[in-house]
Amino acid sequence: MSPKTYARIAGVIYLIIIVLGGIDEAVIRSKLIVPGDAVLTAYNIMASRGLFRFSIAGDLFMQVCDIPSIVIFYILLKPVNKYLALLAALFNLVQTAILGINKIFLLMTLSFLGGKEYLNVFDPHQREALAYLSLNLHEAGYGIGLIFFGFTCIIVGWLMFKSGYFPRFVGVLQMIAGLSYLINSFTLILSPAAGAALFPIILVPAFIGELTTCLWLLVKGVNVERWNQRSLKPI
Repeated sequence: MSPKTYARIAGVIYLIIIVLGGIDEAVIRSKLIVPGDAVLTAYNIMASRGLFRFSIAGDLFMQVCDIPSIVIFYILLKPVNKYLALLAALFNLVQTAILGINKIFLLMTLSFLGGKEYLNVFDPHQREALAYLSLNLHEAGYGIGLIFFGFTCIIVGWLMFKSGYFPRFVGVLQMIAGLSYLINSFTLILSPAAGAALFPIILVPAFIGELTTCLWLLVKGVNVERWNQRSLKPI
């Protein structure tokens, strides 16, 4: 296939990931989870169990979409530097694995609230607290996964910047997106209070960078002539 076709496919996949990520995290779970209130959070989740399960399925579908996206980005960026392109793919693959496994904590939340007989050793308030703990662990795992994705964005952005077949501003915005993810995740680990104060403002540049890359892939793709020229040069 033409590199432009690969780029368009990557753009479609990227758009699916962005949309699902926004729906699952920013729309569904943010409405069900009440910060600091395990009881109300448990009530919201049990009252909307189908919606909560949909958010889990949506996240897992995102991780499935990550795999072809990783392969396509490697193909598109290999002419610039195949070793850095491979490094970005490995960082992204680690992120995908972490986020996929991390969904276990959301399923644990449902298990704690599901009323199974073997959980009767805990009283209702303890089960609600354990469910809320699972949600917090999921958020922590999500932040860890974004550390690896932050490095992915920085490397991908640098390769785009140096490519000659992507505009440099797209590469710069992608690198800024990666830096935003790193600042967000490490701040939440090192100083949760400061991280809470920065969130979600710190992720605005990340959203802009990723959306710009997505739209460019969809609308413009790559400069095929320059991609072919770079492919013929020794790396």
